[in-house]
Amino acid sequence: MTDNQTPAPEMTEQRRKGLAKMSEVYGWEMADGPGDVFAHTADQLFGEVWSREGLTNRDRRLLLLGALAANGHVDIAEIQAGAALGNGELTPEELNEIGLFLCYYVGWPMGTSMAMMFGGVINKHKKAAR
Repeated sequence: MTDNQTPAPEMTEQRRKGLAKMSEVYGWEMADGPGDVFAHTADQLFGEVWSREGLTNRDRRLLLLGALAANGHVDIAEIQAGAALGNGELTPEELNEIGLFLCYYVGWPMGTSMAMMFGGVINKHKKAAR
């Protein structure tokens, strides 16, 4: 380290808790990231909200998939669907059922987009398992 560089701050227990929960939720090792948005995501969203008792990760994931579909965020839902399959929270059959169910609650075009995306995620998951 040169004289004009400041050392990285010590990682707080809250950040460690948040990163551990993020790693659990997404199924890969989550490293610390820069900036306030990442800090709030790790410390508050995952260190507090996702870590609360009362709902399982699967419950939270189902709610999140519905919210993402309702707001048209198929790209982000794809990350969630892949993590749910990888973590064993949802099966391919359950994802297909969710796609059909969403057609009736978020509209046929968005539900169909989600169902098609789920199909792609399921295919990737099956290929990776071989």
